[in-house]
Amino acid sequence: QVQLVESGGGLVQPGGSLRLSCAASGLIFSIYTMGWYRQAPEEQRELVARITSGGSTTYAESVKGRFTISRDNAKNTVYLQMNSLKAEVTAVYYCDAPLGPGIFLGSWGQGTQVTVSS
Repeated sequence: QVQLVESGGGLVQPGGSLRLSCAASGLIFSIYTMGWYRQAPEEQRELVARITSGGSTTYAESVKGRFTISRDNAKNTVYLQMNSLKAEVTAVYYCDAPLGPGIFLGSWGQGTQVTVSS
């Protein structure tokens, strides 16, 4: 059974930074593309960043240059470094392994809340 446990969220002031972690188990982590997604109140869940098994990355346009996704296959963990945070990134952040359009390996963990506010 695939388990994904997100952590690292919190309350931060505009301009601040956070590093999110997602610990994965129950899968051969190294072979999967992993993604970070977020869902704000009243909004659809959206892709924030994605990293392939080979380390290639993709970012939502709104976070390019400010967020960095990385992975540590030895620790079965994917990270999201978020810098220069703005209020509009406030959301619950989730990780999962995308298998295709609308298809994911996991079942969406509890997520981690990121709140950017002064």
